[in-house]
Amino acid sequence: MSYIQGEEWLKCHAIIHAASAAAGAVGAGLAQLPCSDNLIITPVQLSMTIALGRVFGISLTECAARSAVVSAAGSMVGRTAAQLAVGWIPIAGNIINACTAATVTEGLGWLVAEDFARQTA
Repeated sequence: MSYIQGEEWLKCHAIIHAASAAAGAVGAGLAQLPCSDNLIITPVQLSMTIALGRVFGISLTECAARSAVVSAAGSMVGRTAAQLAVGWIPIAGNIINACTAATVTEGLGWLVAEDFARQTA
């Protein structure tokens, strides 16, 4: 059951998809440089988390947002493994890295949004 309803869902949808698209673009562009995209994707995810907090009236510092991102960062291990395994392959590596970065960011965003929604319910 989702705690996110109506206008909150629409706002979360826009924030999460924008962050996922940005993460995917970064992942595609930096696929041949292992782990380099983390330097850009992490701030995208932090900004997404802070924006999601605003949707639910939760004021987050960068430190609190970082904690929220880190708590769901287990998926980053899989993304890094996929990047190291196939990221160096031209075109295929770019596509796989983009899809993985976008999917991880999307999943993280909805986990964080659902958690914030439960906190304010």
